[in-house]
Amino acid sequence: MTHPGPKPKKIVNETWTPKLAYAIGLLASDGCLLSRGHQIDLTSKDREQLENFIKCLGLSAKIGKKKSGLGMSYLRVQFRSVLFYNFLTSIGLTPAKSKTIGVLKIPKKFFFDFLRGSFDGDGTIYSYWDPRWKSSFMFYLVFISASRKHIDWLRAEIASTLGVRGHLNKDGRKIITQLKYAKKESLKILAKMYPSKEVICLSRKRLKIELILDIVGEKLP
Repeated sequence: MTHPGPKPKKIVNETWTPKLAYAIGLLASDGCLLSRGHQIDLTSKDREQLENFIKCLGLSAKIGKKKSGLGMSYLRVQFRSVLFYNFLTSIGLTPAKSKTIGVLKIPKKFFFDFLRGSFDGDGTIYSYWDPRWKSSFMFYLVFISASRKHIDWLRAEIASTLGVRGHLNKDGRKIITQLKYAKKESLKILAKMYPSKEVICLSRKRLKIELILDIVGEKLP
C-alpha cells in the first residue's frame, strides 16, 4: 500500500491583487521557471526590483548572487513552490518561455499592474528633441519581447481598453520585437500603469518618466 507524500506547502497567496499581477509581470519579462524541482527564479541587476518581488509575493526568500556564462554578476531570488509553479503554468507561463510566451490569463482588472511589472522588467522610455522641428520634444514608451505572440497580445489588450495601437518594429538583430507608443498614446497608458503614488514600482523608472513628463507639462496621477 502506498502512502501519499506530504501535501505541498502554500507559500504564495494566488488570490489576484495588484501586487500579485505586478510580480507576474516581472516574471513574464525577467523571470524563469525551472521544471526540475518546481523552481521560480527572478534575476536582475537591480536590488530594488528583487525587493519589490519579495514584498509582492510575501516571500521569506533571500536575495542571492549568480554569475552569467560571460562572468557578469547578477542578483537573484529563487524559491521552490509546487503550488505557485502550477498556478503560473496554468495562466500561461512556461519553462524556456522567452521566445514562446503568448497570451497570459491576467484578469482585466489587474492588467495594467501586470503591464507595470512587465515594463519594470523589460520595458523602457526614452526621449529626444527632434532636430527637424523647433521645440519638438518626443518621447516613446516601449515594451520588448523575443516573442511576437506576447507582444501582439499586449498590444491587443492595451488597444481594447484605451483605443491606442502603437507601432511595432524589430531591433537591429531582428530578434526582439518592440511595441512603441508615442506621446499622446503613452500618456494614456502611463496614467493606467501609475494610478497613484502608492503603487509598487521600480523607482528609477518612475523618476525617469516623471522627468520626461515634466518637460511637456504633464504629471502622473
